[in-house]
Amino acid sequence: MKLFLVLSVFIAFTGKPVSSSCEIEFSPPNVVVRFGDPFSLNCSSTSNQIDSMGWEAIYGTGTGLQDGVSSVALKIDSVKDWQMEPQCFVNLENGVQCSETLNFTVYKMPDFISQPSQMDPMVEGEKYRLQCDIVNVTPIRHLFVVWHIGNSIIYEHSFTDNTTFPVNTSSVLNLTAQRGYNGAQVWCEAKMIFSPPIQSLPTIQSKPLKLIVLYSPTFTTPENETFELSARNKIMLNCTATGNPMPVYSWGFAHPIQQTKKNDSQLILTPSIRLPGTYNCTASNTQGSSTKYFTVIEAPRNRTTFAALVGGFVFLGAVLFIGGLLFVQPDGTFSFSKVGYL
Repeated sequence: MKLFLVLSVFIAFTGKPVSSSCEIEFSPPNVVVRFGDPFSLNCSSTSNQIDSMGWEAIYGTGTGLQDGVSSVALKIDSVKDWQMEPQCFVNLENGVQCSETLNFTVYKMPDFISQPSQMDPMVEGEKYRLQCDIVNVTPIRHLFVVWHIGNSIIYEHSFTDNTTFPVNTSSVLNLTAQRGYNGAQVWCEAKMIFSPPIQSLPTIQSKPLKLIVLYSPTFTTPENETFELSARNKIMLNCTATGNPMPVYSWGFAHPIQQTKKNDSQLILTPSIRLPGTYNCTASNTQGSSTKYFTVIEAPRNRTTFAALVGGFVFLGAVLFIGGLLFVQPDGTFSFSKVGYL
């Protein structure tokens, strides 16, 4: 501050205008410091007409005017101000003075992030609003919040607030419930992003929230099915469905004789109750119901086997007829002598 007054008096008495005609460079060119941490940097000029150089800063050492130098260093042991604007001054031999303000950012990571807001079970297709609260963070414009469901990133939230003091803020996710979200965990993750990036800068994660989504039953094999009756084989009709809450099942039988209470996802038709016709299964829960149909038909007959049987009977009949001509006597008795006589 004393230096600032000295420079002001200098300008007032000399009447020389402040100019930015000389080149000033910072190393590093941008400073990003966590609140409370130390930092140091250097200010230099490429002019060959330098009379003196110095820093105007609230904190730190090395801020006085130094004659006949082309660079001055600034060192701060601990950053204690949320908004700092260190300036480097160069006085030229011709009485011209120029200055440059350092691009300086002080940041603070969030203290914590709240768990996504609790809610009752979701219903498939309905829209919901989830919120994570980020506590005590600055600067907001460098805050970046990522929303996760399971192993997927579903939303990325950036901020435009130019506040330079620690504040509380929130990130909101507008979500349409899907059955695939049921049982998945949702959480949000906050991180600070700077350019150039700061290596090994930590991220802050919220506790996960397990999603519960209610949805109507859907069959694992949704198409209607057709089965053929075959000798002595059982037929299994599979009506397994997924849904939340867990579905309950009811069956419709093709024939009154088969009407028995059945409340599971599979029906086995044994030889004693294997009858052709259309069977149906309905899976139901609080969100709706769905019905699947099974058609049981008679298996087509094997005409090759039938022809072989008919041929066998014809052949047997012919043998008996010829045998009757050869061995049967007129009185109906059987004798091999007739063959010899003929």
